[in-house]
Amino acid sequence: METLANLESFVRSAEGRSFSAAARRLALTPAAVSRNVAMLERNIGVRLFQRSTRKLTLTEAGERFLASIGGNLDALQSAIAAVAGDGGEPAGPLKVSMSPTFGIDYILPLLPAFLARYPLVRPDWYFENRPVDLIAEGYDAAIGGGFELSPGVVSRPLAPMHLVAVASPALMAGRPAPVDPAGLAALPGIVMRSSASGRVRQWVMRDAAGAEMAAGTSESVVLSDPTAMRAAALMGLGVTLIAVPDVLPQLERGELVRVLPHWYVDAGAISVYYPTRSQMPARTRAFIDFVAEGFERQELGRRFAGSLG
Repeated sequence: METLANLESFVRSAEGRSFSAAARRLALTPAAVSRNVAMLERNIGVRLFQRSTRKLTLTEAGERFLASIGGNLDALQSAIAAVAGDGGEPAGPLKVSMSPTFGIDYILPLLPAFLARYPLVRPDWYFENRPVDLIAEGYDAAIGGGFELSPGVVSRPLAPMHLVAVASPALMAGRPAPVDPAGLAALPGIVMRSSASGRVRQWVMRDAAGAEMAAGTSESVVLSDPTAMRAAALMGLGVTLIAVPDVLPQLERGELVRVLPHWYVDAGAISVYYPTRSQMPARTRAFIDFVAEGFERQELGRRFAGSLG
């Protein structure tokens, strides 16, 4: 009988048309995945892939084999996860993606208590400023805002994703404060260029009464990272529109001030994203619940809100 590792290596390689893609999902090396597939082919006496230096293509027999076992493999994995969840504590590698600033400031501090509760879980965390493909890249979860929900992925909101206009007290000293978002044009501005589109994002702000107005931020300084934008604002280089979590400590310490206290950008929600499965791995469920508990305990939903009064 074939091992689950051999069958899983075959199915994931077929789905991604690549041993490397399968290796990322399975937390193995491409060589290990290739060996597993070769062993499967040897054991059943059928070539499943046509291999070349550029791509991996299923043979006709491989197509039939994939169609016959693909769904059954998912069912078997779900059954194993269900038994593990019922009979043992969460364990194994936990692959999670999050942005560097947000992850280091708010998620990483939860790790000691999480590991104290679940010592058999092995964190494999990626701090990256990019939307990931949870299923294709084999992530258990991702945390952030603005993810598109691709098929097979769901989200659990954690807190609002609000952006606010901030500047250093030194920059605002002696300057008349703007009365609405259009007035931001009179101040030097720090804006962010999207790494995906290469464009500077334009924002619409709103107030507590529901009025909306385009932000008139000037483009005095253009940067590509929110941490750099925060640093530039602290230097007094301009006013910037930035997510509340990225500047909350500086606002609470008075190192930065809100320029338009009653206006904010509603960019949706900060959420934890994860693949839908009939039986979620116990480690993933434990992580999602633990993060949600941490946000609730620290009242981050309230503290991240930009909608004052």
